[in-house]
Amino acid sequence: MSLPDLKRKKMLDCLYRRYNRRSYVSPDPLECLYRFEEVKDREVAALIAACLAYGRVAQIVKSVSAVLDIMGPSPHDFIRSGTPARFEKQFAGFRHRFADEVHLAALMGGMRQVLLAYGSLNACFVDSFRKKDPTVIPALSIFTDRLSAAGGTGHLLADPRKGSACKRLHLFLRWMVRKDSVDPGGWTGVPRSRLVVPLDTHMHAIGLALGLTRRQQADYVTAVEMTQGFACFSPRDPVKYDFAMTRFGIRQEMKVNDLIRMAGCA
Repeated sequence: MSLPDLKRKKMLDCLYRRYNRRSYVSPDPLECLYRFEEVKDREVAALIAACLAYGRVAQIVKSVSAVLDIMGPSPHDFIRSGTPARFEKQFAGFRHRFADEVHLAALMGGMRQVLLAYGSLNACFVDSFRKKDPTVIPALSIFTDRLSAAGGTGHLLADPRKGSACKRLHLFLRWMVRKDSVDPGGWTGVPRSRLVVPLDTHMHAIGLALGLTRRQQADYVTAVEMTQGFACFSPRDPVKYDFAMTRFGIRQEMKVNDLIRMAGCA
């Protein structure tokens, strides 16, 4: 590893040690997942939280919390026992930017079909995951097809085959596949090494500043390229740094320029 790479690894490991803590989670929809100890409930809550994770973070947390409050102590049981028509009625008046009760009910209806067919979202995803695939993206494409088979989810579920970075879906996978002080985990059968960085314009700017990519589009190709860059420093867990890095620009007291200046931290 070259000296510049060693310096970057030192910085990334420093960030992880310092900021990968629950005390730095809020504000983040991830905080809504901690209330669910059962994996079957957490995975349902995580998918809903991830699908709604766009816009201002305070509003995201508010919308996700409102949905989960209605679903009660077991989101898994709520989904399995419902119907799309009932979901639409239960969430009448719901609005999160471009999403309304129709989109939300369609997502829940798709989740219900998957749960009835496979028993869990985890089992559904693993069913389409192949060990030879370099990333989770092929399995993610099949997974979203199954969730949206009945249609109507709108923009809540991105299609990996259309070139999108699919930030929200990769965020969902990070939450469920990884387990550490921040990510609650719970899924099995999916290696952390195959995860892809949840890339948005904010994370893209950080990647450009740290020399992890030169591409100007925050798309699928850039997400894979940045993941490969992180894999040079953490091959078994290339997404481990994501949470710590994205605190900069999300939390008011942490600015992206501060992140750049941390290159020499010990």
